[in-house]
Amino acid sequence: MSLFDAMNIASTSLTAQTTKLNTIAKNMANANTVASTPEATYTAQAPLFRAILDGQIDPNDPSQMGVVVEDIIEVGGPARQEFNPSHPLADENGYIYKPDIDAATEMAEMMQASRSFQNSVEAINTAKQLALRTLTLGK
Repeated sequence: MSLFDAMNIASTSLTAQTTKLNTIAKNMANANTVASTPEATYTAQAPLFRAILDGQIDPNDPSQMGVVVEDIIEVGGPARQEFNPSHPLADENGYIYKPDIDAATEMAEMMQASRSFQNSVEAINTAKQLALRTLTLGK
């Protein structure tokens, strides 16, 4: 594996963690939305990652390694029912429905994704520094 392969793998991680941060932001933005039916309530989402190992996609092209976002899946539980008959979106029984999103869990996930992103940036920087030092060995 070359230093450029290491940079390519780390760059796939950057892309995957960016997707994770975007879905977390979307979940946080919709955490307090209200709907009139459980079916219309926003459901939390999360990316599904898949590791691609050496030659799994194309055996003749070993540069295709890393992680890809295979899908964005719904991970939230059933909508939370709240009695609020004065709300404009209340159903005939006076209930409104909110998504089952825990802000503390989402924040922890955001911190983990942010750390993974930072680690990937550091891996790219280290590989770049190693490549530059390798070029100066002959001097």
